[in-house]
Amino acid sequence: RCFFLSHSVTFQLIHQTMTVFVGLTGGICSGKSTISKILKDRGIPIVDADQLGHKAYAPGTSCFQKLVDNFGSSIVAEDGSINRRALGAIVFSEKSKMQELNAIVWPEIRQLIIEEIDTFRNETSSVPIVVVEAAIMIEAKWYDLFDQVWVVVTDESTAIQRLISRNSLTEEQARQRLAAQTSNDDRIQHANSVISNDSATTVEALTATVNDLLSSISAFSPL
Repeated sequence: RCFFLSHSVTFQLIHQTMTVFVGLTGGICSGKSTISKILKDRGIPIVDADQLGHKAYAPGTSCFQKLVDNFGSSIVAEDGSINRRALGAIVFSEKSKMQELNAIVWPEIRQLIIEEIDTFRNETSSVPIVVVEAAIMIEAKWYDLFDQVWVVVTDESTAIQRLISRNSLTEEQARQRLAAQTSNDDRIQHANSVISNDSATTVEALTATVNDLLSSISAFSPL
């Protein structure tokens, strides 16, 4: 199932940029990667914000230096990269430390997303649609970068079962992880379209939903 919430701003931007930039987000275990795979199989470029995050952490970047300056040299591994386990031990122990980390990393990833968008926008032969998958899009307030925002949602019980199965967590641990993220209601407030992906949703149904969304974008030519 898919709910189309608003497209008025989108169509104005389509004529300006030719390429439609879609932000894809959703909670943990909501099915974002499944939607991305369906889109990728249609030949649509996918920009993964998680991969850009790894790029932001790389030695020699301004983000790397800011992290070391802020959290100390103990977060640097023997190979010179950021030791994410050591960094995690610091930021998960105190909420203010996590806020400090986000204040450093999120703007850096945002800039990398902008650079990716500009690259596609400046290509001679533009593609009709580019999708950026970003789990923290709403929290980081990156939604203003996109012509459309698609939010994937699933019910809490389904997300918990998927998380337990995927990460070998206890139910309590899974609930804690879900509680630590923003709510579906918050995500939906910024959505143009909402994709429902509960336990009964098949890949075929999701594929049909994605096709409907693509058809709703006037600049998209069916592949």
